[in-house]
Amino acid sequence: MQSVTPNPAISFKQTAPVLRIFDTRKAKEFYLDFLGFNLDWEHRFGDNFPLYFQVSRAGLVLHLSEHHGDASPGGTVFVTMGGIAAYQQELAAKDYTYMKPGLEPLDWGQQMTVTDPFSNRIRFCEPNEE
Repeated sequence: MQSVTPNPAISFKQTAPVLRIFDTRKAKEFYLDFLGFNLDWEHRFGDNFPLYFQVSRAGLVLHLSEHHGDASPGGTVFVTMGGIAAYQQELAAKDYTYMKPGLEPLDWGQQMTVTDPFSNRIRFCEPNEE
């Protein structure tokens, strides 16, 4: 494998995975009401067009899209985080009908997986301390 010399002119600012959704109401119920994200902005090209919007929480940004070609349902996003036990307790306290995530101890840390109404998975992971 060839090593690449870092170019100081190149810097990446943020990653925003795009997840495919099919129902705006269900998406907002899951991402805003259950997961506690904020709605940052919404965009439609016109009346009766698909919705594209951004949600965020504590530095994590996700784009949710009804557009046919933007993404395939059933994808997985892996999120490294801190405070996973507190987040799991927050979600459990909401007693959301469709999702009761727990913590899974793994060799590399604690993990909690949630699945949205469109089969997209988010794996939240707090790595073990070194």
